[in-house]
Amino acid sequence: MNTFFATAPQGLEELLAAELKSLALDGVRVRRGGVEFCGELVAAYRVCLWSRLANRVLLPLEQFTAGDEQALYDGVKRVDWSLHLGPENTLAVGFTGIRAALGHSRFAEQRVKDAVVDQIRERMGSRPSVDTEQPDLRINVHMVDDGVTVAVDLAGGSLHRRGYRREGRTAPLKENLAAAMLFRADWPELASEGGAFVDPMCGSGTLLIEAAWMAGDCAPGLLRRHYGFLNWRGHDDAAWESLLDEALERREQGIGHLPPILGFDEDPDALETTHDHLTRAGLSGRVQAERREIGQARPPGGAVRGLVATNPPYGERLGEAHELLPLYLRLGETLKRHFPGWRAIVLNGSGCQVGLKPERSWQLYNGPIECRLERFEIGARNPAETTGAAPDLVNRIAKNRRQLSRWLRREQVQCFRVYDADIPEYALAVDVYDTSDGRWLHVQEYAPPPSIDPGRAQARLRAALSVLPEALDADPGKLVFKVRQRQRGDSQYQRRSERGQFLEVREGRCRLLVNLTDYLDTGLFLDHRPVRTWIGENTGNQRFLNLFCYTGAASVHAAVGGARSTTSVDLSATYLDWTRRNLFLNQMNSPDHQLVRADCRQWLKDCRDSYDLIFLDPPSFSNSRRMEGAFDIQRDHTELIRDSMRLLAPGGTLIFSTNLRRFRLDPSLVGTFEIEDRTAWSIPKDFQRNQRIHQCWFLRPRA
Repeated sequence: MNTFFATAPQGLEELLAAELKSLALDGVRVRRGGVEFCGELVAAYRVCLWSRLANRVLLPLEQFTAGDEQALYDGVKRVDWSLHLGPENTLAVGFTGIRAALGHSRFAEQRVKDAVVDQIRERMGSRPSVDTEQPDLRINVHMVDDGVTVAVDLAGGSLHRRGYRREGRTAPLKENLAAAMLFRADWPELASEGGAFVDPMCGSGTLLIEAAWMAGDCAPGLLRRHYGFLNWRGHDDAAWESLLDEALERREQGIGHLPPILGFDEDPDALETTHDHLTRAGLSGRVQAERREIGQARPPGGAVRGLVATNPPYGERLGEAHELLPLYLRLGETLKRHFPGWRAIVLNGSGCQVGLKPERSWQLYNGPIECRLERFEIGARNPAETTGAAPDLVNRIAKNRRQLSRWLRREQVQCFRVYDADIPEYALAVDVYDTSDGRWLHVQEYAPPPSIDPGRAQARLRAALSVLPEALDADPGKLVFKVRQRQRGDSQYQRRSERGQFLEVREGRCRLLVNLTDYLDTGLFLDHRPVRTWIGENTGNQRFLNLFCYTGAASVHAAVGGARSTTSVDLSATYLDWTRRNLFLNQMNSPDHQLVRADCRQWLKDCRDSYDLIFLDPPSFSNSRRMEGAFDIQRDHTELIRDSMRLLAPGGTLIFSTNLRRFRLDPSLVGTFEIEDRTAWSIPKDFQRNQRIHQCWFLRPRA
């Protein structure tokens, strides 16, 4: 009779203990970091093959105290290692510790290895070699204070690696954590009663496969090619082969009676990975995965009850988790609308609410991320739950749409602001983008003042996001939500996501690309629409210069308007490429339209050309590492304007604009140039509720 130790992910020790008891093991006791159990060697083999939760299965060999590295060496050397490996074998050592007397794990591993190989060399004349990837014997040493436990790792590697995932492919959810979700949801019982299974954001298919293997009585370790005991000298091959035969027979009987199991994802690459993993797991044709957005997820035909399990995105960047709120609300709405009578379990690492009250919840860790595992019992849908949500916001948006409707039709405006914190309780800016892919909503939340109760603010925000799509005739899946905070440096231009989804919009005669997801701004400043329109109407046969050009929308208007040439200057290669794409989209890809990557301040001092019209719309502040020193528009605008005016041809015009609310134009410029304040004219009708959105001046040389 041996005592073994099965390690578990943090927070899953009690669940692992219940699983080991279900495997009819003796002496099951919860310990820190895992579960202890007793039995013959076959008991440890059974855990390696059948446990869906354990990470490793350890066979302790020796326990002793060690206050220094020599005591560690001597204690390890007391083990008779000839019972476990010989000179022909390979080994690896892993060391873990809690308040360990020896704090340097690499050094401790080295001393353990030295003790093992020195003993074998002394007894047998040669020594085993080290293989850290797939050794014949993996030795685990755990130290608490000065107490040391030396064990053989019978698993040989974490048991969450089932064998169906291709090498090099990682997943946001480990297999044993997925299994824990399903155990917490009582999926085995639901499956035995004929319940169906749906994952509306299936990713690489981990939950689908774990659910199918549970329902089909498939041992999770059947596909593993390597175990730590296979080349261990204490291995009982007959006992292992007997377990394998039993598992294969059970799989053959169970796999043919799977309930309906269905996954959805809108990412075609994720679905390709899912189908690959399903094939490798022996589930091709038995588990289905389709491309659908989360709002289109539905139960399998005829299924009236079952389990929805999913692991939504968490948001990897600061502030991004909060911006996932519409996704979580859409998940909750989908559950309420289409899965009444079902159970749902969600691994929530973002802190966003799905709009349902959890029946139970548990704290878990997905790697370093603290999560809440939330279980819901979905009742019949109550239509009154959403009726009347945020009525004041809905009414104000309807009023704004009526006031803008005639102007939108007359000016043929397709991208516009429909709401801008008109009601203090809903501190949002809502922009409508009618694109080549239909209507999208770009919603930004202004940071609320400290006086606002966070709980009430969150409730209002959830209500607002739930009603906006219907109020504005948009698909809920085409709402992008961001938090608008005061920006530092060039942070507003930094990439926030990697979706790379560009949408085509029209502005007058121009076609432009916007990206609503990857950056704080979209690539098109809607409040500058009148200025861009004026540029397009007044650059015929003129030389146009666009400084701090961003994505080149003004350059496109000038080019389409018949400019003799355009020059677009910006320090960002990303935005110059975006400008190039915008010009190409309008067939303006001739050498007459130049793109220059440079710090505009230095470029202005070096330039010897002249221009008939210059557009100068710099950022308020920038400390980009690619430029010399920080840029501050209030401090630096005088020099910047004077350098720009030096390039202005006789009779030319400089358009200067800034969105710095506290900006004050240097009075010395008034005495040097003819300056016309065009701010009121430059603010379009959809932004007139916010007269401080920007300031704009036309500057010309004095006669």
